[in-house]
Amino acid sequence: MKLATLPNGTADGRLHLVSRDLSRAAPAEAAQTLQAALEDWAGLAPALEAQFAEVNAGAGDAFNPAAALAPLPRAWQWLDGSAFDSHGALMDKVFGMEDKYRPPFPYMYQGVSNKFYAPTEDVNFRFEEDFIDFEGEFGIIVDEVPMGVSAQEAAGHIRLIVQINDWSLRRIAPLEMKGGFGWVTAKPPCSMAPVAVTPDELGAAWRDARVDLNLNVWWNDAKFGAASGYPMSSGFDQLVAHGAYSRDLVAGTVIGSGTVSNETYREVGSSCIAERRGIEMMDEGAASTEFMKFGDRVRMEVFGADGQSLFGAIDQMVVKA
Repeated sequence: MKLATLPNGTADGRLHLVSRDLSRAAPAEAAQTLQAALEDWAGLAPALEAQFAEVNAGAGDAFNPAAALAPLPRAWQWLDGSAFDSHGALMDKVFGMEDKYRPPFPYMYQGVSNKFYAPTEDVNFRFEEDFIDFEGEFGIIVDEVPMGVSAQEAAGHIRLIVQINDWSLRRIAPLEMKGGFGWVTAKPPCSMAPVAVTPDELGAAWRDARVDLNLNVWWNDAKFGAASGYPMSSGFDQLVAHGAYSRDLVAGTVIGSGTVSNETYREVGSSCIAERRGIEMMDEGAASTEFMKFGDRVRMEVFGADGQSLFGAIDQMVVKA
């Protein structure tokens, strides 16, 4: 299935079923919101699947992905991993933390979840001097996950896959990291692409609880990167199990992959500016690429094997708050 949330004057919007080619949509009959659907996924999924088939057969109205909200405009919980080792190694160099402690479990932090930016919504920042950066990620949304699940069990709770832009303020991030607690001011709300998809919609591209597709990134219309989502050191099943080690995960918990990155970053490009700067530091001795300025735009989009946009596009402008 493909699902989207359109604005209706409420904080959570109105859930819609979207056709595979993203051309048509119809209000979901089984649930008003995506959160409601996730809280009773087993009971509601058959009705949603039946209506999804009708939309693919021509029911509903024209769908404009640019008019959609985030699939979950607000969520009970947002947990972000850092599952691409090539990115982590570069960031350690950028922040001067090559010798830091590396735990025997996935990196993960808990971020802001009361708001996810809509895919074409302008994003407000106070100061360019905070070093504004985008971070292209894949993410998943779960139904209710009991505490202590194994990775194998956790895989069965992954209901939806999403595409995320995890905004970061790079001037602040290393200061908060070295403080020893975690990120707060360095991590404003994230953005989501307009459409959430069930794992079966990816076909062979959903492999080992990873998205085996390229995340295409453009900065001010110039191609910036096209890294594959497959080379995660921990799959989403492992990230879910880690998040549920000492707590139940409420239905609607969103878990991110961390910035998509490949060992071949010099060939495929990057999903964030900080990584590009890290490459410049290694190759040229100093970083030359600047961070985002007010008026800059970033676009992120993933295409399936058929060439169709899978999640729709994130296409946003950075503006002064």
